[in-house]
Amino acid sequence: MTDGKQPESMTLDTEFWVDKRVLVTGHTGFKGGWLSMYLHRLGAHVSGVSLPPDTSPNLFECAKIESVIDSRIVDIRHRDVLRDTVVEIQPDIVFHLAAQPLVRRSYRDPVETFDTNVMGSINLLEAVRQSDSVKAVIMVTSDKCYLNREWHWGYRENEPLGGHDPYSASKACTEIATHAWRASFMSAEAGEQHNCSIATARAGNVIGGGDWSDDRLIPDILRSLEAGDPITLRNPQSVRPWQHVLEPLRGYLQLGEKLFDEGDSWAEAWNFGPPDDDARNVAEIVDLLSAQWPSGGTWQQDVGQHPHEARYLKLDCSKARERLGWKPVWNLRESLKQIVRWQHAFLDKKDMFEFSINVIEEYEGARNA
Repeated sequence: MTDGKQPESMTLDTEFWVDKRVLVTGHTGFKGGWLSMYLHRLGAHVSGVSLPPDTSPNLFECAKIESVIDSRIVDIRHRDVLRDTVVEIQPDIVFHLAAQPLVRRSYRDPVETFDTNVMGSINLLEAVRQSDSVKAVIMVTSDKCYLNREWHWGYRENEPLGGHDPYSASKACTEIATHAWRASFMSAEAGEQHNCSIATARAGNVIGGGDWSDDRLIPDILRSLEAGDPITLRNPQSVRPWQHVLEPLRGYLQLGEKLFDEGDSWAEAWNFGPPDDDARNVAEIVDLLSAQWPSGGTWQQDVGQHPHEARYLKLDCSKARERLGWKPVWNLRESLKQIVRWQHAFLDKKDMFEFSINVIEEYEGARNA
């Protein structure tokens, strides 16, 4: 966009995705599982590489995602295996989500976090560089890649990178490595024959049905509500940019279309987060979600010692809004309502693939209304 005008429509080009070969790393995870179903609904041929799911239950198995995609168990830390897999799949577009995604786990095992998040990402970049098929890559990092100064306003894509904890630092490193590979090897300016456009995506805290991860707020709340136990909070006043998982995924898809069709003018860093009104503190999230649960719930603060976690974190998403035409559709209350609906459907033993596809269709309907 060079004339300053807003994009006319945020509608995905559904014909674009039909028969596209798309690789999703981390497809057995919460976010990767939703993206795999989204792409399948759009008509793409989806392949996934990932470790097995690390929780039971998990979205990948509950929604039977393996039945609709080409699923491969691959450790992205194994460079040669990953390279050979990418060459065999011959994807047109790659979404890289495979990661060690938890801050507290990064304190327990910082070496694993850097090995997976940094070297695993570099292995993926090298695999793509040696593939003749890949034309667009979206490297998903994190809103925590910014040097957090505990500001009360949102970080923009040109803010300094940093990271107090190993997880955040590993994501900042991934951003730097991606920029180096893009500038050195995989752009028109680099002068290489294989021109592949690469962008990074920094999303806020994603929530939605099908997340059973440890040390994440929504799964912890739901476990306590189902058991009838008080919800224990480490940092009830911490503020995060909460958004339904489908919001940034839609942004990744829009960005993928632009990278594939128009190339390096879109090969940049992009923020995807909620409006400022939905950057709420943890205690508010508990109260809002508990109010939608039939039996309600209460919370208490864990006064023990805990590793450092940032207190304030917001994103400025003006760039995605103005250039991509992307903006959130479901506010926080609607997002929490959708989580409760999904969880009750799971507890009622519904077909969770069909239910999840219906959630995607409902979301698209609200976006296009």
